[in-house]
Amino acid sequence: MKTTSLMAAEAAQTPHLIAKQLTNNLSTCQALGEAIRKFDPALVLTVGRGSSDHAGVFAKYLIEVECGVPVSASAPSVASVYGKRLKLERALVILISQSGRSPDILAQARAAKNAGALVVALVNDVDSPLAAEANWVLPVGAGEERAVAATKSYLCTLSALLQMVAHWQLNTALIEALQQLPQALSQAIDSQPQLGLAFVQDLRHCVVLGRGFGYAIAREIALKLKEVCAVHAEAFSSAEFLHGPVTLVQKRLAAVDIAVEDESLPAHQQQIREITSRGALICNLHQQIRPLHPRLAPLTLLQRFYLDVEQVAQELGFDPDKPAGLNKVTQTL
Repeated sequence: MKTTSLMAAEAAQTPHLIAKQLTNNLSTCQALGEAIRKFDPALVLTVGRGSSDHAGVFAKYLIEVECGVPVSASAPSVASVYGKRLKLERALVILISQSGRSPDILAQARAAKNAGALVVALVNDVDSPLAAEANWVLPVGAGEERAVAATKSYLCTLSALLQMVAHWQLNTALIEALQQLPQALSQAIDSQPQLGLAFVQDLRHCVVLGRGFGYAIAREIALKLKEVCAVHAEAFSSAEFLHGPVTLVQKRLAAVDIAVEDESLPAHQQQIREITSRGALICNLHQQIRPLHPRLAPLTLLQRFYLDVEQVAQELGFDPDKPAGLNKVTQTL
């Protein structure tokens, strides 16, 4: 089935956009990396909503694994609704937003800056109020995104985080690997579909399971299943799923398996075998692009998934560009 949806077209733009982003942001990431090393943060706080919050989960694994600095997700309402100030003198605060205009995110930026944090804004709109509030601006560079379901902007956010951390840590292997990312994403676009109508068409509920960086993208995958296919999907760490929720598989619960080829893979595969043996219905999303630096692998899985879920949505009779009840920009206090 040939598609002309905005969602599919925008997802397919990602390799080209990330190639430009990596070039355009190089000097900024080099300078920002030096500034972060000098600041020497004791902790990192991520701030975002929706897909931007999910990018913060990826940032958590990336920074804790590669930098050894603890990362926590903020509760933006602490500043915007409750009016409380956090002790952030040694904190690197990373605010992630496409529009840069949500009042609660802006309130968090002001509060963090006033508390002495080093504030970095990853924004698609570099002329936004959020960009004006930050100490540093790292452009996402995704261009206008008209489909309600984010695709290219999310992947561009992950690549910006990867480039920032690579230069923060002076990680030569990751810096060099990033140059191969646009080609790897293009290969993912040309690779075989993994999520199909047969798995989704009678689905009402499912879980999305990953470990480590796989879990980081599992939340985004679950969100897209809800947004464009009207499937109730919840993300779990595959390890956490075994602590209670696994009892649900006795009712033939469906599970999407996110298999990222990194240090977590053997443990994750063992956990998937466990729930399969209990009767779960499994859809496997696995890495098709090799060889590839393990930190880049989640992006290639998402690139393929976005195209798959858009196709399935159309086959189910949904408009992937206009999910019912959703707007592109959501204003929250």
